[in-house]
Amino acid sequence: MTETQNPTHPPSVETPKSMSDTQPLRRPSIPKDATVLVVEDNVSNFVLIARMLGYLGIHCEWKTSGYEVVEYADTLPRLDLILMDIRLPYEDGYGALQKIRATEHLKSIPIVAVTAEANEEQMEKARRAGFDGFLGKPLDPDRFPDQIRRILAGESVWEL
Repeated sequence: MTETQNPTHPPSVETPKSMSDTQPLRRPSIPKDATVLVVEDNVSNFVLIARMLGYLGIHCEWKTSGYEVVEYADTLPRLDLILMDIRLPYEDGYGALQKIRATEHLKSIPIVAVTAEANEEQMEKARRAGFDGFLGKPLDPDRFPDQIRRILAGESVWEL
C-alpha cells in the first residue's frame, strides 16, 4: 500500500448526480377509451391477453378467426390496435392482414403478430408481410404492459 492510500477511507470517487436531478422515466400514455381487437382462437390465450389489457384500462374485443375480421372491425366504434395470432382456423393471420390493409379506413391501424412460432424466421416473415410488430408467445405479463403502451404510442415493437 502506498502512503497516500488510507484503508479506512477509500479514494474519493466522483459521485453521479442525485436521482432527483434527473428526469423521471416517462411511460407512454394509453389513449382514453382505447380499444384493441384480439384475433386469437385459443380461449386461454385470449383470457390472459384480455386481463392484461383490462389492467391497463383498455377495452378489448375478440374474434376467433381471421375470417370476416374486416366486417367485424367495421362494427367497432373505435379501434386502436389489432393483436393477430398467425395460426387461425378458416383464415390465418396473413390472409386477414391483407384484407385489413386493403380496406381504406382500416389500413392505418397497427396490426401486431402474436404467435407461438416465435423465432427470427417467423418475425422476418411477419415484417415482410406488413405487420407493424411481433410478440412471441408465451407473452410475458411483466413486459406486456410496456409493450402495449409503446405500440399505442406509435412505436414498432418486434420481440420474441
